[in-house]
Amino acid sequence: MKHRGIICGILAAVCYGTNPLGALPLYAEGVNTSSVLFFRFSIATVMLGIVLIANRKSFAVTRAELKTIASLGGLMAASSLTYYQSFHYMDAGIASTILFVYPVMVAVIMATFFREKVTASTVTSIILALTGISLLYSGDAGVSLSGIGVSLVMVSSLTYAVYIVIVNQSSIRMSTMKLTFYVLLICMTCLLAYSFTSPDLHLMLPPSPRAWFFACWLGLVPTVLSLILMTVAVHEVGATPTAIMGALEPLTAVAIGVMVFGEALTFRLAVGIVLILSAVLLIVLGKNFHLRTISHAITSIVKKTWRWKS
Repeated sequence: MKHRGIICGILAAVCYGTNPLGALPLYAEGVNTSSVLFFRFSIATVMLGIVLIANRKSFAVTRAELKTIASLGGLMAASSLTYYQSFHYMDAGIASTILFVYPVMVAVIMATFFREKVTASTVTSIILALTGISLLYSGDAGVSLSGIGVSLVMVSSLTYAVYIVIVNQSSIRMSTMKLTFYVLLICMTCLLAYSFTSPDLHLMLPPSPRAWFFACWLGLVPTVLSLILMTVAVHEVGATPTAIMGALEPLTAVAIGVMVFGEALTFRLAVGIVLILSAVLLIVLGKNFHLRTISHAITSIVKKTWRWKS
């Protein structure tokens, strides 16, 4: 049902928006980028593997499926690595703002290569979301952006956009849980190989229980939950609408700052929030989403996660 896809898309964006909440404390404790990402994806892979084993799910894949999974895993590794590296060159807030060009990239790719019709509501939603997100970031006056940082985020956006398109267009047939497990496994392998080719980015264990907590947080919330929900959403409502709902990612970061860290909710932020919510609402209404179906859709998400077929 489309309603499950809408809810999954919203929840996926919210989960993914908690990335800085886990990554920044690990950086503060001296954990390098490759280690943060390796433990994020390795913990997530172990979590999903245990769940699959506990539910007696098959791990078998065909050669054709393996090619698609390998592509997805490589794209996920590239997107995550460049995004996390950008935190060293700019604030996480501006990085997440620039990252949101990926819905535009998704829309362009789908229209150019797959002849998807770009509707007026889609264009309006993207404009509203981009404007709203730009208002969420308020940097220091006169501070120039790092060219390296911007380049890293743009690469992250492009690889993530291609990832979403492949998920949408692929004919691969396996459960969402199993697909996510193998994508994360290959992603983890790519990051491990990268750490060996970069002497300055050697793997290191989280130095404290607090660091392990944030590593587990990264593995569960912005990885396992976000990817599973995003995959369901892409197949239910399409690549472009799911990408636009990703506007809730930076909104989540702002909400965390206000509610957890006591940051001020300014008029500028309020306007940005309204614009982003308007963009998401426009996508929701475009899919004939009715409030009376929310309860039924939420109860169906768990079943859909386990039994979904592409």
